[in-house]
Amino acid sequence: MLNEREALKDKKRIVVKIGSSSLIHKETGGIDYVRLEKLVRILSDLKNQGKEVVLVSSGAIGVGRKSLGLKEKPEALALKQACAAVGQGQLMMIYQKLFLEYNHKAAQVLLTFDVITSDERRKNARNTLNELLNLGIIPVVNENDTVATEEIEFGDNDTLSAIVATLIGADLLILLTDIDGLYTDDPRSNPDAKKLSVVKRIDNKLIKMAKGSSSSYGTGGMSTKIAAARIATDTGTDMIICESSDYDNIPKILAGEDVGTLFISHEQDDFDTTDFIINKKYMQL
Repeated sequence: MLNEREALKDKKRIVVKIGSSSLIHKETGGIDYVRLEKLVRILSDLKNQGKEVVLVSSGAIGVGRKSLGLKEKPEALALKQACAAVGQGQLMMIYQKLFLEYNHKAAQVLLTFDVITSDERRKNARNTLNELLNLGIIPVVNENDTVATEEIEFGDNDTLSAIVATLIGADLLILLTDIDGLYTDDPRSNPDAKKLSVVKRIDNKLIKMAKGSSSSYGTGGMSTKIAAARIATDTGTDMIICESSDYDNIPKILAGEDVGTLFISHEQDDFDTTDFIINKKYMQL
C-alpha cells in the first residue's frame, strides 16, 4: 500500500491557492512578475502531464490598491471594492497572457460564498467549473469582492479554495502561504516549534496551534487554513500547506517529497459544508 506521500503522485484534479502576499512585492506593492510567471509555468506543466488544474488566486484588492496609488491597505468596504474592481481585470489579463505563452487558456470565475447556500447556484458553479476542466481550460477563481459585503472579510480565499475543491471533487488542495507548514507553535517566536509532516485528524489541540498572519497584503492566517483543511479533508480532498517562496514545492509535492504539512482526507458523511460556512464555524476555530 502506498504511503501518504507516495499517493500524491497519482492525484489528477488539483486546486492550487495563492495568496496576495505571494503575488506582490512587499516593499512596493507592485506585482512580482518573475514569481507569477514561474507559478504559471509550473501549473502549465502539470496540465501537460495530463492533470486538471484550478487556480484560486487572491490579489485583486492589492493590485488595484497599487494601481490607484494607495499607500495603505484600504479599510472602508467601498474602497476595497473599488480596488477589487480595478485590480481584478488587470490580474486576469496578466494570467491569461502568461498562460497563453505556454499554450493554455485560462478563464475567470468569480464567486461569493453564498454560492454554497443555494442548491441552484452551487449546481451552476459546479457545472461551470467541470465544463471548463473538460474543455482543457484552467479556471482562475477569486471571490467577487466588488459585490461582497461581509464575505470580503472571510480570509484570503483559504475557505473559498476548500469550497472549490469540494465542488469539483478535487483530489488535492495545495495552499501556498508564507510558512512552510503547520508548527506546534509559532516558529517566529518559539525556536523549539516543530513542523508537522502529516496530520490525520484535526482536533482542538491542533486548532490552538494556528497563528495569525503578519502580512499587510494577505487577510488570512493559519486559522483560516485549518478551517480550509477541515472542509477539504471532511469531504474527501487531501490538503497541503506549503511555503510559497519556492513554487518548485508544487512538483516536489506531486513527486511524493516531504514538503509542507499534509492533511489526510477522510470523508465524513455528517459534515455539512453549508452549515459550516453559513454559521461561520470556521471563525470559531
